[in-house]
Amino acid sequence: MRDGESRLMEIDNLTPAELRVWRAFPRGEAVDFRVAEDEDVAGGAEWGAERTVRASVLRALMLNGPQEDGEIPALKLAGARITGVLALQYGTVDHAVRLSHCHFDDVPVLYGCRVRQLNLSDSVLPGLTAATLRVEAVLRLTGCLVNGPVRLGGARIAGALFMDRAEIVADEAAEPALQLNHMSLGDDLWAPGLRVHGEIRLNGATVAGSVNLNDARLSHPGDIVLDGQTLVVEGDVHLRRAHTFGWVGLRGARIAGRLDFSYAHLSNPGDAALRANSSTIGELWLRKGPPIQGTLSLRRAQIDDLFLEPEVVPEEVQFNKLVYTSLTPQEPAERRLPMLERDREGYVPHAYEQLTAAYRRIGDDRAARLVQLAKQRRHRATLAWYGRLWGHVQDATVGYGFHPLRACVWLLSLLAVGTLAYGLHHPPPLKADEAPHFNALFYTLDLLLPVISFGQEGAFAPQGWYQSLSYALVIAGWILATTVFAGVTRTVNRQ
Repeated sequence: MRDGESRLMEIDNLTPAELRVWRAFPRGEAVDFRVAEDEDVAGGAEWGAERTVRASVLRALMLNGPQEDGEIPALKLAGARITGVLALQYGTVDHAVRLSHCHFDDVPVLYGCRVRQLNLSDSVLPGLTAATLRVEAVLRLTGCLVNGPVRLGGARIAGALFMDRAEIVADEAAEPALQLNHMSLGDDLWAPGLRVHGEIRLNGATVAGSVNLNDARLSHPGDIVLDGQTLVVEGDVHLRRAHTFGWVGLRGARIAGRLDFSYAHLSNPGDAALRANSSTIGELWLRKGPPIQGTLSLRRAQIDDLFLEPEVVPEEVQFNKLVYTSLTPQEPAERRLPMLERDREGYVPHAYEQLTAAYRRIGDDRAARLVQLAKQRRHRATLAWYGRLWGHVQDATVGYGFHPLRACVWLLSLLAVGTLAYGLHHPPPLKADEAPHFNALFYTLDLLLPVISFGQEGAFAPQGWYQSLSYALVIAGWILATTVFAGVTRTVNRQ
């Protein structure tokens, strides 16, 4: 501000603290009112006039402050109490702004503002209204304590957004605590150690870099704690060692790299803890943490590499139409099958087919057969009584075609019983002068094999108990033949 009004403000209306800031601005010099580097900014409401600066003075500097030839102006202020509303809506700030370790009495209003670079690190604010903010470089909220909602919806930040160690506390009954919906970031969202009491809204946001929420504590019990619906991240999303109380929603999200929940604690008992339905993810890591408390829902998701440890899988899952290329770590089928049995939708054939395909891709045919056998047994429970009965017969005889050697065992056992019984008691011939020499072994084979004849069955007529045995052998032979055929057909169709 170069007119007479600005000079009047400079000479007559500024306090000593404000005058010090005003004179430092044209040369980009820093003004630090702190008495110690580790002082508690939360007590800034008690700071006196010697370190109090009106928001209107800062606004005048930021929009049209004095300049000196050959110098680069910048607002660099630390340890100040800022009174009044810093109202910069729709304004343009051509200078770098750093208001660190400051205490704001009122919510800054930066709606629609354009700024080169903004640094509010380690400050205490009652909230921040900066929707549709435009930042040419980076926005820093590192270590901030914000006792109200942070509104950054629709913001466009060419560089990164830093929120590491920040804490945001908002009224749970009001709006989301951290609003980053439809925001565009040209670099990372860097927020390790972030603590948020309330909802984080990231739906529709675009991040050209990665999202780092390692060691974060996000709390919104019984409700959505992180809404990342249709979120697009070109890099990774890290939530290693994070604690979430509430459900994480990533429906329709696209994460090109890794979504990493290693060592994380996901808790939302009685409802979903993680919903990534219809998402597209390069790698999803759920490992080295305690069992998820709540439902794990990955319905219709497409994942290249699913790193899922059985110990992390919760009591309820939703895997219908989940597609993954590889499943790690390599675990025996006996440890993977229980997670499919926990699906809230009951019997989900697609989940078994995906697990079978994963085992076949690594050449573990035994595990693939076990999964298919488990699928048939699970399917059997959904059938009518007669279907279940026939299923039990197929399972007991040939293991639904996955254990064909069982049919040989049954055949040999029945053959031994028949050979022994008819060897000890020859059935009388129908026509004694035309009957061939009786052979107990081939007579029993004639009874057991419905499509093969050795000329024995039609030449002899057992009586009494031995006739009942012949009927039983004929029925058993037909059952064995039918189940073997059904099993072979099922195997051929899969291949």
